[in-house]
Amino acid sequence: MRLDRERVRKIIFESDTREGRLFDVALIVCILLSVFTVVLDTSVPIPGAYDTLFYVLEWLFTIVFTLEYGLRLWSIERPLRYATSFYGLVDLLCILPTYVSLLLPGSEHLLAIRVLRLLRVFRIFRLMRFVSEANLLITALRESRRKITVFLATVLSLIVVAGSLMYVIEGPENGYTSIPASMYWAIVTVTTVGYGDISPKTGLGRLIASALMITGYAILAVPTGVFSVELSQAMRRRETARVCPGCAAEGHAHNASYCFSCGHALDPSS
Repeated sequence: MRLDRERVRKIIFESDTREGRLFDVALIVCILLSVFTVVLDTSVPIPGAYDTLFYVLEWLFTIVFTLEYGLRLWSIERPLRYATSFYGLVDLLCILPTYVSLLLPGSEHLLAIRVLRLLRVFRIFRLMRFVSEANLLITALRESRRKITVFLATVLSLIVVAGSLMYVIEGPENGYTSIPASMYWAIVTVTTVGYGDISPKTGLGRLIASALMITGYAILAVPTGVFSVELSQAMRRRETARVCPGCAAEGHAHNASYCFSCGHALDPSS
């Protein structure tokens, strides 16, 4: 039976059909089970007792995700664009560590294999594509990036100034051994974490610390407000989950005719 590329694309990338919803549910279950297997693999109290089981399960999940990744590339018209997208790279990262581990079979590489296997927890990022509200958050972050960048630059300048002052006022004898160490203290103070491993001893130093603590509350509120405004605007121009048949980009407006990423004509029926 010959596969229909358009039908496969709609099942894999869209969820407005019964087959598409079933595919999404099955994929979510596989992702959760695979991540659970990785976590459990590091928590079994008897080392080596379940190595065979975990090995079989990992290869089973890897084969499933490899087939799914191949179908995604095959079903769209511009597979390279999808392969280099965020979700495409995450999909590749989900299956690559298992295949790379075959190239490192020696006992001297067991630690490297272990680290590579832990990279499989990145599969959890794939769940983002099934959350319809994720596009709103991504859009709000994208629209607020310039304001937040300016804000972070201002905060960094404040930290450099405060760290330099504390280095001069307190000095190495009070734990402020260098400007970077003093900047670390300023970051801990501004974010209201307060580890307490370094603390001012002089009156002037405590005055500066008090000012930074009070400023910290305002600093934490600014990016929240900026993001909230952009999120509210994104909700007003709410996007859909329409998927481009060319590059698989999501989040096109209701009245969009062409993809905002590659310019491919969108399916009017989606």
